[in-house]
Amino acid sequence: MNILVTGFEPFGGEATNPSMELVRALEPQIGAAHIHTAILPVTASGGLQAAIEAIEKIGPDAVVCVGQAGGRCAVTVERLAVNVDDFSIPDNGGQQPRNLPIVAGGPDAYLSTLPIDKMVEAMRKAGVPAAVSNSAGTYVCNHVMYGVAHYLAQHRATAISGFVHIPYLPQQVLDKPDKPSMGLELALRGLTAGLEVLAATQ
Repeated sequence: MNILVTGFEPFGGEATNPSMELVRALEPQIGAAHIHTAILPVTASGGLQAAIEAIEKIGPDAVVCVGQAGGRCAVTVERLAVNVDDFSIPDNGGQQPRNLPIVAGGPDAYLSTLPIDKMVEAMRKAGVPAAVSNSAGTYVCNHVMYGVAHYLAQHRATAISGFVHIPYLPQQVLDKPDKPSMGLELALRGLTAGLEVLAATQ
C-alpha cells in the first residue's frame, strides 16, 4: 500500500508550519504501508497542482493532506470539504478569493473517504487529543482537500483521501499566549496512529 501525506509551507507570517515539520518527521514505512511525502505551497492553485503532481507520480492508494489549524487544541480529522474559496487573509501568492467556487459546477462538498472515526479513536488510544471536525475552513487547506477529492473522483476513483489539521507548535505561541499548542512529538504520535489505521485498512 502507498500513502501520500502532504504538508504545507509556513504562511501568515509564521516561521514554520506544524504540518511541514510532521511530514518531514514521518517514518517511510508505517505498518504495511509505504509513506510518500510532499510539501505544498500555500497558494490555492499552486498547492493543489503540487498535490496532483505528487498523486500522478506516486499513484497512491490513500492521500492524507495535513495542515495547520491555529487555535485548535487537538488533532482534528476533517469530515468534509466545501466548494468555496473565501480567504480571510491572502495566500502566499498574494491572492485572496472571496466567495468563489473551487470548481465551477462541481459538487457542493466532498466527504472524506478516510475512516475518520477509527483514526480519531486510534489517536486517542495513543494518548493524543483528537476529534472529528466538521469544518476544514475556506482557506487553502479546504481548497486542497476539495481539489484532491475532485481529482481522485475523476481520475483514480479507488483511492481514498481526506485531511488532518494540527494545532500550533509550542514555539509558534510564544507571542500568542492565549492560543493552545501541541508538541511535535505528540502530534507525530497522533498522525502515525491515524496512518496505522489506514495501513491496516486495505
